[in-house]
Amino acid sequence: MSLDFETAALDAFVRERFSVPLLSVDRIGGGQSNPTYFVTTGAARLVLRKQPNGPILKGAHAIDREYRVLAALAKTDIPVPHPVLFESDPLVLGTPFYLMERLEGRVFHDASLPGLAREERHALYLAMAKTLAKLHSVDPNAIGLSDFGRPGDYFERQLNRWSRQWQESPTDDIPALDRLIERLTDQRPKDDGRLAIAHGDYRMGNLMFHPTEARVIGILDWELATLGHPLADLGFAAMAWQSRPEDYGGIAGLDLKALGIPSEAEFVAHYRAHAPNSPPLLPFHIAFAFFRFAVIFVGIADRARQGNAAGGNAHEIAPLATRFAEIGLKLMNG
Repeated sequence: MSLDFETAALDAFVRERFSVPLLSVDRIGGGQSNPTYFVTTGAARLVLRKQPNGPILKGAHAIDREYRVLAALAKTDIPVPHPVLFESDPLVLGTPFYLMERLEGRVFHDASLPGLAREERHALYLAMAKTLAKLHSVDPNAIGLSDFGRPGDYFERQLNRWSRQWQESPTDDIPALDRLIERLTDQRPKDDGRLAIAHGDYRMGNLMFHPTEARVIGILDWELATLGHPLADLGFAAMAWQSRPEDYGGIAGLDLKALGIPSEAEFVAHYRAHAPNSPPLLPFHIAFAFFRFAVIFVGIADRARQGNAAGGNAHEIAPLATRFAEIGLKLMNG
């Protein structure tokens, strides 16, 4: 994949900041939002994440928030890449960006985990659930993130935010998404005041595991992180069991028992075993996740039309907005 900035500009920046040359820079495929690159300097192997070029929606591609939450969590035992620096000046590479350490491990973009033994698949999924519970146990106030999200009912705020983003999009032909917003608004659970560091995109493909052990060594892609209800993250993780492999990599319809992948109920139970005070996961929470991701897919489609989508397969992913809205409606209808 091509770079969206001049290599010479990054080389000059690296030489100025670290007094070493830039040896290589390679774009990483697969992402649909903030362009990501492997960067090798004369002293370190790093990862660079930046905002995409071109017009973006207000509040989207929050590189500064990504860096802030990484810097805060780096002080805890939550597995995250160590942040190196944040550069806010868009004149350097065309947009703000940050650098972080490059971890060495395994990332599974196929949630069915092909090529692994049944026992390892099972262990990896349980590690995924345990790590999420561990993240939600961190007190935001204790690590300087008390203002990382707005106060008040999280699901009400998020429904308003993503509904507004949908309304501001030039796309307007997904009636299922409009109906889903109505159902979620009407059936939103009463706010219980729970607040945690919510990753916002917690799924198998955003985790890095130890090279040989069933252990998460890095939670990746923090662009959507905020202070939110922990069941929003758990509901998002549960989307995999409700969507098919062709629906952005779900596992619905696969022989999970034969694969060794735990059922949704076992995954949720393992999370709750490590978050013992967690309330039950409701269909609302999973449907809400499908709604939010549907709006994200709309944004991808809009950027594809503008010519500045980060992923090369944006045109293939865009139609999934309708599919995810329909799945969400089905969940809400029982």
